[in-house]
Amino acid sequence: MPKLPDERNADILVHVGGELLPREQAKVSVFDSSVQGGDAVWEGLRVYNGRIFSLDAHLDRLYDSARALAFSHIPPREEIKQAIFATLQANGMRDGVHIRLTLTRGKKITSGMDPRLNQYGTCLIVLAEWKPPVYSADGIRLITSTIRRNSPQSLDSKIHHNNLLNNILAKIEANAASADDALMLDANGFVSETNATNVFHVKRGVLHTPHADSCLPGITRGVVIQIAHAHGIPLRERNITLAEIYSADELFTTGTMGELTPVLWIDGRTIGDGLPGPLTRRLQQLYGDLTANEGEPLPF
Repeated sequence: MPKLPDERNADILVHVGGELLPREQAKVSVFDSSVQGGDAVWEGLRVYNGRIFSLDAHLDRLYDSARALAFSHIPPREEIKQAIFATLQANGMRDGVHIRLTLTRGKKITSGMDPRLNQYGTCLIVLAEWKPPVYSADGIRLITSTIRRNSPQSLDSKIHHNNLLNNILAKIEANAASADDALMLDANGFVSETNATNVFHVKRGVLHTPHADSCLPGITRGVVIQIAHAHGIPLRERNITLAEIYSADELFTTGTMGELTPVLWIDGRTIGDGLPGPLTRRLQQLYGDLTANEGEPLPF
């Protein structure tokens, strides 16, 4: 039998289409657009000390993505918030929790690609799990994927959609290489992001991160940029080559699932001295201070 990473999640209640259902009953229709074509948008959120961190920023991106995909009948913001709060309260969750928030285009009247077949309205899913950061705070290993990150010419990565095959193919390569994740380049060969996170590197005290052209401008990425500006840390957003990553003094990834994670090794090259660097550690601490003290308070 499969073993859950956290056995507490065996009995969670999941919000699906307006109902709170036990884990094994929490399902969508085979006619739902998420099943038919990965036609949905999503957000990952974390709960710290009775607060949801960056909730409004995540909801802003959810709405932007849904509008870019021409969703109809998008639920009001307050309705989505209440669904999140109700799910957390029903599960007794106030800390150490990750939320996968999904909005699908909804159920179709018959199978097919045409959004005009979606006549039932959108379907909101709130999946909250007991889940710590998914990477070791002490560091991870990367390989560079042969899979290129989508460009705006094909599928704009600024739409936070559920069609993740591009990323999954890169993750398969990482698994085959016994690495934690895969670094992805854009169509021009510049560094984009990993299959799951944004990327920063440090060189001679300056923080660098790729332009958000072929990568998602992540919420955690944005928070790190704000921290750098607030604390006088020099920062450059620009095109970055793989050679620069290989010769970086420090390298780390950012994302809600993993927070700030040092990268110690990539493609056979040790980054810096092979240990988390001082600026990475400083930014981890500053980010931790924010998550401990800021966010949308839970109303229960």
